[in-house]
Amino acid sequence: MNLSFPAKTSRRKVFNEVEKYIRKHDFIISEMDDQRPWGGFFVIGESEAPFFIEAFFSHLTLADFKGFSRLSPKILLVEPGKRLSWQYHHRRAEIWKVIGGNAGVIISTDDQQRDLQHLGVNDIVELKQGERHRLVGLDEWGVVAEIWKHTDARNPSDENDIVRVEDDFGR
Repeated sequence: MNLSFPAKTSRRKVFNEVEKYIRKHDFIISEMDDQRPWGGFFVIGESEAPFFIEAFFSHLTLADFKGFSRLSPKILLVEPGKRLSWQYHHRRAEIWKVIGGNAGVIISTDDQQRDLQHLGVNDIVELKQGERHRLVGLDEWGVVAEIWKHTDARNPSDENDIVRVEDDFGR
């Protein structure tokens, strides 16, 4: 199934097609949000994490995530011309893989935004804990698999572990 969607493709169609793709691969969707100002996401059930890693991050194994019960597998959808916040995390690293369309990423070790890197299908980005990053929609919808790699076993990351340095949407 092709996960390439031109810029003019409606949000509804993109989310419907990606949902079909996820279900075709027998992943359980535990949450979906198609109302983010930059696009949205599908959260895959935690029990699916080993299969998610195998499907999208074959260079890794479950042992690479040893000791953590919550890996928060997601499929992110970034709309053309939109950007997620310029952000970082105190208690996790993230690993992204473009599985459809294209996207851009900006990465820095400090608050200064650097050059935009263009990503295509199968490109992988490994973001370190504390590394500033921003996912950017380019000329078509970007579909990105994401998984967390916690850095503190006593205090695993959660959705509150986002430090926004800059945000186009005033969050």
